[in-house]
Amino acid sequence: MPATPAALLPHLGARWTQPVTTTPEAAFAALEAASTDVVWLDSSSEGAHVIGVGAHVLVVRGGVASLDGRPIPGDAVAALEAARAELPGAWVGWLGFEAGVRMLGLEPAESRFPEAAWLLLDRWVVVEGGQAQLQSRDGLPWSLPDGPMPTMSVPVPPPDARVEPSALRWRDDDAAYAAKVERCRAHIREGDSYVLCLTTAIEAPPIDPIATHARLRSASPVHHGGLLRIAGVTVSSASPETFLRVQEGVATTRPIKGTRRRGAEDDAALARELYDSEKERAENVMIVDLCRNDLQRVCAPGTVDVTSLLGVETFPTVHQLVSTVQGRLLPGLGPLDAVRALFPAGSMTGAPKRRTVELLQELEGAPRGVYAGCFGLVAGETCQLAMVIRSVVADADGAHIGVGGGVTALSEAAFEVEELHVKAAALLSALVPAAPAPAPRR
Repeated sequence: MPATPAALLPHLGARWTQPVTTTPEAAFAALEAASTDVVWLDSSSEGAHVIGVGAHVLVVRGGVASLDGRPIPGDAVAALEAARAELPGAWVGWLGFEAGVRMLGLEPAESRFPEAAWLLLDRWVVVEGGQAQLQSRDGLPWSLPDGPMPTMSVPVPPPDARVEPSALRWRDDDAAYAAKVERCRAHIREGDSYVLCLTTAIEAPPIDPIATHARLRSASPVHHGGLLRIAGVTVSSASPETFLRVQEGVATTRPIKGTRRRGAEDDAALARELYDSEKERAENVMIVDLCRNDLQRVCAPGTVDVTSLLGVETFPTVHQLVSTVQGRLLPGLGPLDAVRALFPAGSMTGAPKRRTVELLQELEGAPRGVYAGCFGLVAGETCQLAMVIRSVVADADGAHIGVGGGVTALSEAAFEVEELHVKAAALLSALVPAAPAPAPRR
């Protein structure tokens, strides 16, 4: 009897593996066509892909959690910990921003999207380093359909398949957003906060989420991409930001604060301008300090360190200012302890965190939903979670795009408005309208 091959990504806990010839796109197309809930952790620039389905779903709505439809106690993180204790394995999903608001002891605005949704993988495909492998949680073999490999269930759509700008609804026009920036600066002058991550949102009519993701990943390939369809909601993300990685007891967070557009002839100058900006550097350092303080709550004394400060990283549509903070978790603590210490992320709130979130709730006047939360995988003593930024969240009623930026005492309202549009541009150009419903037969 042939030996079972060594598992790719062994932390996922597979009890059966089988080499297979496939691509991430083909594996997703096959699993998506046959499953209501399906996830794709999509490293379209580098790294490993995980594409999977499962039968067990944890959903949190209005602060109430349910596992496969039955109530489960605790907030979103406690409910996930309980679900993992009952059903060990690899869980893929998200924590929305309002789940984090509750974890701070505040009452969030009500969102139409789940505050959290997680899928336990039963069958999945790993594609890494030129290899592909089928895996299963229960040890039972399975196979992809025979026949030619599809590319995606919907190929990258033609350029003319777009949502018209007139169909988009911005929560704040430019003047209203600029006025909110000034209100943030007033709070800083009054000593209420040091930095506030102010956000707004764009609503779009119903979209084709898979075609939208195909276009988004083609235009903005990133290491932390994802396409997660759970409980009737689809999150398509080209996120460049690591919220939290826990591996071998070391917790790492990589906050992004500071953005410049890409340029044709002035690209290097824009990157240098970002690095030299007093405002952007100050904003980044303040969030790094907040992340250090958060991690110190769950890490061994003396182990929390800033391993990289104020690095410029370049992506297809923007330059970003990125820092890295890491520490060794205390004995007996695991990935969800680190999540609880860090969430909601300092890069999407500000400092001091709780008071700043109170101010932002008042200023924004609406829920953020999945945006500004985190998504990814929690398995065993590891996790890999990205920020829900550069993302499109969709359900049957339409699509939701969150955008924003950090406001400091040095912020200029006109510049913050410009940055807002830079961040939104790639997402809005990715939207593919839903196919019209067929005409009724006469």
